[in-house]
Amino acid sequence: MEEPTFHAYSSSHIIVILLTIVLPFALAFAVHRTKSRALERSICLTISALLIINYAAYLIIGRRFGIVEWQKALPLQLCDWAMFVIIVALWTGNKRWLEIAYFWGIGGTLQALLTPNLRYGFPDLRFISFFVAHSGIIIGIVFLMLIYGFRPTPRGILRTFAWTEVYFVVAFSIDLFTGENYGFLLHKPEKASLLNFLSDSRLLYLIEFHLLAWVFFCVLYAPFAIVDLVRKRQTRPR
Repeated sequence: MEEPTFHAYSSSHIIVILLTIVLPFALAFAVHRTKSRALERSICLTISALLIINYAAYLIIGRRFGIVEWQKALPLQLCDWAMFVIIVALWTGNKRWLEIAYFWGIGGTLQALLTPNLRYGFPDLRFISFFVAHSGIIIGIVFLMLIYGFRPTPRGILRTFAWTEVYFVVAFSIDLFTGENYGFLLHKPEKASLLNFLSDSRLLYLIEFHLLAWVFFCVLYAPFAIVDLVRKRQTRPR
């Protein structure tokens, strides 16, 4: 049987994107409407459980589809780290973890959702696993932001960038050791993405990679900064 091929912005891809947008707002609306702490905790635990089960299933599916080398199954994509962080945030409600999840999850995972480095289309299990992971991260982040009224801070950009450097050192070291391409730090992804516009020189590529991450974090903070500026102008005495 021929494996289905993934096509960006096919009907299945668009449906996934729409569900990723709608679900966190629908879930948050249900919690606000019922004012049920039990419902809130149930949703948090369900999202985190789905992410954990999906990751375990991915490892099993990987073996089924021939990914048997240990170096190809390490949790070293930035999305893997974002998944861990949002799971902790869902369990604890800690806003520091949510802050890192916001910048990593929306900055990195959102791009993976819109421009997936994926070969297989629906209903292939790899398609389902990929989007459960990436959409689940975004749904968890947006849901918690809506529930807690969370907003990032300028210091949050610095903290997240520092943790990103930790990720960079770990992932790049493992990439050099194994020859894998976790985080796309050794070379650009196969599928089209913003990284394809970066330099072909590895040194310049890595420098531009860091700058792009910083720009993404600033862009993600910008809407909140604009709201703050507008409020200050409105409250300023005339």
